[in-house]
Amino acid sequence: MRDSWPTFAASDQSDAAAGSASGVDLHLDLRLELPAGPGGGGRRAALERALRDAVRSGRLAPGARLPSTRRLAEEAGLARGTVKAAYDQLTAEGYLTARQGSGTVVAGRPAPRPAKPGGGPGAPRPRHDLRPGSPDVTAFPTSVWLRATRHALAAVPSAAYDYGDPRGRPELRAALAEYLGRARGVLADPERIVVTSGYVQGLALLVGVLGGGSRPVIAMEDPGLPFHREVVRRNGGRVVPLPTDARGARPDALPPGTAAAVVTPAHQYPTGVTLHPVRRRALTAWAREAGAVVVEDDYDGEFRYDRQPVGALQGTAPDHVVYLGTASKTLGPALRLGWMVLPPHLVEPVAEAKLYSDYHTGAVGQLALADLIATHAYDRHVRACRLRYRRRRDLLLARLPPADGFHARGIAAGLHALVDLPADGPDEAAVLRRAAAYSLALGSLTDHWHSPAPGRPQGLIVGYGTPSEGGYPAALRALTRVLHGGP
Repeated sequence: MRDSWPTFAASDQSDAAAGSASGVDLHLDLRLELPAGPGGGGRRAALERALRDAVRSGRLAPGARLPSTRRLAEEAGLARGTVKAAYDQLTAEGYLTARQGSGTVVAGRPAPRPAKPGGGPGAPRPRHDLRPGSPDVTAFPTSVWLRATRHALAAVPSAAYDYGDPRGRPELRAALAEYLGRARGVLADPERIVVTSGYVQGLALLVGVLGGGSRPVIAMEDPGLPFHREVVRRNGGRVVPLPTDARGARPDALPPGTAAAVVTPAHQYPTGVTLHPVRRRALTAWAREAGAVVVEDDYDGEFRYDRQPVGALQGTAPDHVVYLGTASKTLGPALRLGWMVLPPHLVEPVAEAKLYSDYHTGAVGQLALADLIATHAYDRHVRACRLRYRRRRDLLLARLPPADGFHARGIAAGLHALVDLPADGPDEAAVLRRAAAYSLALGSLTDHWHSPAPGRPQGLIVGYGTPSEGGYPAALRALTRVLHGGP
């Protein structure tokens, strides 16, 4: 039969056992099909199912407080004993928790931890995380960020809280133009900057603009990050491999009809080589002659340890290079702040694409970052991080003496190193299996090839920027045990 109870919201306006008078509204749909027969249904069973479904679906989040049994019984027209029996049953099943003095709340449950870009959701968190791609987020300058936010919001006009320019806040674009010019050698007029929610959005917008309704051919470094290749494909691009060697990307291997070449000139990911000056000139010459663009991913350009950071490729050909930068490695990915410095002919199309993507990036974060840059607090933070990561790199190298056959490449810059394995030792898959047994997460070079095949070089990508300061020594010890087969 169909239960005829209506949909209702139970509101607990009484003083709860905890002594607070906070109102609790609970929407439950009790119009349920009830199985026939003794014990097959009834009001208690319907209430249990409604509450259970609300918890499972996430409508009732962990820690959410439920109305008292008295209040819910009054609102639903139930006997108080029926409500109490339903609460007791769901408590026994683990859906609810009865807290002395606090009433009944939804029980906590472990939330899945998203994997890093390129992995699936819900990947378990390892005890020791040396995967590449993340900075030490525990070093986020919280007090400095709060101060910058307060200072920025105190000075900004109320119009800043309205819809804004899809290119981004003028304060941040002006600050970025100054910073990128002096720190990265970028020729950046504020009018040619578009603020994004990160590198991925910038890449996606660009692919859509270059396609113009067709499938643009996008050359991407081989090896390179699989996640970025998938971003291009999902936004309508056709990916072709751009081979790399000890001098970086090879412009001579670009096929005819390529619309854009996506490269990491300062610190090739994942091999870590710097694009050779001859290749830099050849790449910009190709873009000029082919009517194409070079997309410069400057993901960790601030972190150079052997000399001054290598200047951006964009500074040598600003009309043919799209520069993409981000605060993900310097501050943290959670801020969702990135930027594009565009050739003049791409500014309006990309700004329009941004408008119809998400209108504009959040203004408060932009204003805080602008203040951070303008006061040079950003520079100070980057310098401190550079020193911290250099110490970590040096500790890693000390654990990898060349005599053991483990050779680290790409160590002059960045937050990761590519570790070659001994020719007479275990292969990459065997090392990764052993690492998993130690709950140690590492990156795999094999995963980064466009087309993995027998004979392709293997190696481990060690992200020494990822762990916290306190957790890094333990992660290194686990890595040493894995590589050397110790206990």
